[in-house]
Amino acid sequence: MKILRPLALAIATAATLAGATVAQAQDKVLNIYSARHYQTDSAIYDTFTRTTGIRINRVEADDAGILARLRAEGAASPADVVLLVDAARLAVADSQGLFQPIKSAKLDEAIPAKLRAAATADGVTWTGFSTRARVIVYDPLRVKAEDVATYEQLADPKLKGMVCTRSGSHPYNLSLFATVIERIGDEKGEAWLKGIVDNMARAPKGGDTDQIRAVASGECAVAITNSYYAARLLRSNRPDDKAVMEKVRVVHPNQATSGTHVNIAGAAVARHAKNRDNAIAFMEFLASPFAQDYFANGNNEYAAAKGVKIDNPALRALGGEGFRQEQVPLAAVARNLTKVQQMLDRVGFK
Repeated sequence: MKILRPLALAIATAATLAGATVAQAQDKVLNIYSARHYQTDSAIYDTFTRTTGIRINRVEADDAGILARLRAEGAASPADVVLLVDAARLAVADSQGLFQPIKSAKLDEAIPAKLRAAATADGVTWTGFSTRARVIVYDPLRVKAEDVATYEQLADPKLKGMVCTRSGSHPYNLSLFATVIERIGDEKGEAWLKGIVDNMARAPKGGDTDQIRAVASGECAVAITNSYYAARLLRSNRPDDKAVMEKVRVVHPNQATSGTHVNIAGAAVARHAKNRDNAIAFMEFLASPFAQDYFANGNNEYAAAKGVKIDNPALRALGGEGFRQEQVPLAAVARNLTKVQQMLDRVGFK
């Protein structure tokens, strides 16, 4: 497997890859543009190659860099598969015409419809292969569990000056906000976002791990994070990470009502893929029990495929797989993104 990084090096190789695409279309080769940067994914790629004989070339960058490259390359792009780590990012790329629909009975059977793009007569453009819950972390010395049992309670005045979050415009939050607003409606949704702003302990900053640490340090009492960040800290051997998780508690919100928001990491066949059949075969492999186990146990994500069980002690400590999940299809993110960003601007959610 050939790995090309960083993005500058990947761009420099574009001409070589593009010039070889005609020959490669006849070979057993697959070009992947990936925003996933997890070492455990290498085992998935290696096993796919050993199983199928399809050689993988991989370009790694962040989501924005990958999408910019796909737009710039146009029909000359050598990309066959695109891997992104958020439903909002997948929806944006799809709306820009960067993916092509595919039909796969294996994917239809393995992956729930709510974790895929809306199906059309031509097929489905993107599919989620691993999930992560958007959970609430809180300080049990300052907040009761029943006060943070739902996303809606983040706007409750009793939490004034207690809430920490990363930027409202970050895709992780945009995906959450878009699905909640799909469920509760525009008017209540905007009021909810305003309530969160009013309750903030400080201006949004940092990533999800920073929010967990902020709760542990006392900077705030409540924060939003993706579950796998908490799982990473739980599995860490570092004393300071263990100390952080001893000071906080984690809640899967809305268990008595609509369920916890679940986001995805997903894949799509690139619009101008030259190795389309190989790309579909790879996506079907990502839905296999082998790959699903690696997502869960290697990167602390939840399996997306139906019927796949995981054995990750950190995920079990956070509530396992049995928590109630929100049923709003992630495809709803696409139609709400612009509206949600406008709401964030109006309520001053930076």
